[in-house]
Amino acid sequence: MPDASALEEFGLEVEHENHALVTNSGSSASSKNNNHQFASFSNKKRTISPSKEQRSLLESTNVKYTKLRMNATQRPGVLKWSFLVIIVAVIIVFFNIGQEEIIDEAITAEDTEAKKLNDKTYHLLRPKAKDQEDVVASVVVDDKREKKQEQEVVVELNHEQKDNNESLTQTQSAAVDDSIDISETEENEEETATAEDTTEVEEASDETLHQSAPDVDEQEMSQEEPAASSVVQSSPADEDEQKMSQDNDDGSFTIERLKATREAAQNLLSMLEQYYNGVEQSKNMMLDSWLVPWNFDKQTNETEKIDTDKIVMKDKIVDTMARALVTNDQKEFIIGTIGSSVAAGHDNCNFDSYERQMERTFGPVWEAAGMKLVCENAGEGGGCGDDFANQVFCIKQNVSPNIDIAHYTWTYFEVGNEHALEARESLVRWAQMLPRQPPVHVFNTFELPGKPHLPADTDAGGSLMEYTLARYYAKYGYNAFYMRSGYAKGGYDYTTAFKENEVNHFEANHVGDGYHTVTRYGENEEDPNRKSSLGVLMRNWHPGPLAFQFVADTFSYLYAKAMLEALDRIEDEMNNGKDPLDTWSANKRKIMLKTSLPEPKVCDPLYCTVDEAPGCINYERPTYGWWGAKVEDPNDNFNPHKGEVQNWEPWLDGQEKDLWHGVPKQDQAFFEDRDDKEVCRHLDGCGAISATSKDNGSVVFRLPKQEVGLVVLCGCCGKDIATEMFLNNPDIEIRYNSQLLDPTTWDIWPNGKCVRLLKKFGAASAAAATTGHNYLSVKVQNITEPV
Repeated sequence: MPDASALEEFGLEVEHENHALVTNSGSSASSKNNNHQFASFSNKKRTISPSKEQRSLLESTNVKYTKLRMNATQRPGVLKWSFLVIIVAVIIVFFNIGQEEIIDEAITAEDTEAKKLNDKTYHLLRPKAKDQEDVVASVVVDDKREKKQEQEVVVELNHEQKDNNESLTQTQSAAVDDSIDISETEENEEETATAEDTTEVEEASDETLHQSAPDVDEQEMSQEEPAASSVVQSSPADEDEQKMSQDNDDGSFTIERLKATREAAQNLLSMLEQYYNGVEQSKNMMLDSWLVPWNFDKQTNETEKIDTDKIVMKDKIVDTMARALVTNDQKEFIIGTIGSSVAAGHDNCNFDSYERQMERTFGPVWEAAGMKLVCENAGEGGGCGDDFANQVFCIKQNVSPNIDIAHYTWTYFEVGNEHALEARESLVRWAQMLPRQPPVHVFNTFELPGKPHLPADTDAGGSLMEYTLARYYAKYGYNAFYMRSGYAKGGYDYTTAFKENEVNHFEANHVGDGYHTVTRYGENEEDPNRKSSLGVLMRNWHPGPLAFQFVADTFSYLYAKAMLEALDRIEDEMNNGKDPLDTWSANKRKIMLKTSLPEPKVCDPLYCTVDEAPGCINYERPTYGWWGAKVEDPNDNFNPHKGEVQNWEPWLDGQEKDLWHGVPKQDQAFFEDRDDKEVCRHLDGCGAISATSKDNGSVVFRLPKQEVGLVVLCGCCGKDIATEMFLNNPDIEIRYNSQLLDPTTWDIWPNGKCVRLLKKFGAASAAAATTGHNYLSVKVQNITEPV
């Protein structure tokens, strides 16, 4: 029986195989190439039992998408990294060895600005292929240095940057199109940046970033709804912007705007409560299906026991709403999601993912406030080999560092993994070091740990430590929503339906959830296939549009409740003659230090008790935030390897060119001839920085200031590639500030695709560390030309 992470990774392969069958390409693949089996995984602690349809699929299909996962034994000749992470003391870099299929032109010429540097063509942030060779390096311009040395925008977050970049959103949907992750917890020695860093931050203004980075709207999909025949009810983006611009130009939160926002929030709550059969059932389904149930009711009985955890948890989310509303220069409320293909919305149109549905459901409330709701979806499929263990390090690059709320949906990969809660706790703590100190909210498709209600749900386990962590970090707004518990708490008798009628609502492609048979925006859909698709609860292990609607409704209901309470508190201030800015403006938010947080419960204090959140340079897609490190200019005077050959090049897997990647067949048929078919496109894909031969020399990374000294390197693409790619690979040479690192001191960490080069400052191998910028170089030794 495959475990959850195997199913998740298998999902990407099924998506590609499905598309191959639909397009009549690749259907003749010989079974002799299908060398990856999924038939015998097991986990005694927590298992997931696939439905009959899933078991049939697993038995009949074992195609391996070899383009994404190869090793040196299969095809020697290429060295690839997908990810370099830097967490204020940590660096993680992802490599991949193996001959990769060359990708055609990734983007059009008009999408890039070509720059000449050392007779080599570079492009700003978005890579472009050249002459059927490896993809040309994505290079960001560093304007601080000499103009002719335009290679990279250096963005290193510090306290000063927090105020300068409050409006940063969606900066790099494809800037991280290839996959190096340097995870390093940046140093917080002082609140004022050094002169060099300050200059870089000032130059990397929002305007500069938006000019150099690809347009997220172009990369993702149009935020406008499909045409009327698809029965989506939402105003176009340009009308939204026009409406907001007609409000007060100075952005001040007036009593008129307060009333309009309250009316919009009340209308949303009324609509949802009617849709879910009343106030009580709505609260049961959407507020009580969390680790710690939310309570927005006024205490009426003085003898009633007060749950202080619930109070402080609610106060955190209310405070988050209030600060966003009254801060004059904040124009967007940003919810950033990191997670697996569940977050990405695979096996659905992107349009039907919960993030896109939430923008349409909760967005009008923010429009009434003169703002825009932005949901950044950094979800990715399992084919790249990532999971929660390495991805949490990249919270401020995968999504904007200026997120207001963080969503986490790596829960499939947590099944049976004893380190899962370590990563979650680390994320909760690191999030409080971001400028807006966002609460972390988890979305889990299963039931609350230890509280099964659904007869066909075999995964109601989970660790009871989850409840402990939720209350321990209630002050910071941390909580987790369990989708199937929400359905069970609504009152529908799933047990009778299953035992007497043999109806399992959660089996693959079942239409209807016991309460509704189609999404609200599908109720008047005329096309029967599209309407049926919009009524699917679970595609397989991925939710369908109907389940995603419930998830979007749950978050919208909670946040609208919090917004109403925030509005009441703001109005009280106004009625008392006080300026709400004196209480809730962004610059009044108390600075969080590592000493501000309680002692960690399960995470390693060396890495999770730091003054700055991790920062990454990540070439996987999509990303929206800051690069934590940069590929150094080969001719820069500070480059310790100046004069040496440095010609590594980023690589893309090509998924960004496939409109129908991860989209089910019935939705392809509906949208294929429509002008709005781009709403289906998924954004995720694998990438790497690579060397195809020894002639590529080395790649040198300039790291931001480090606090802990952790350096980790990760490979692309696959889950257990680090041993062969790094530990047992004689063909790479890795140096830290020119000092050769000893491979015998490395270990596999934090998952099978990564290797930890340096654990912390003070280690013998880190003797060359400095208090300023450090440099990591990787050199190809004896790789021959690709064959």
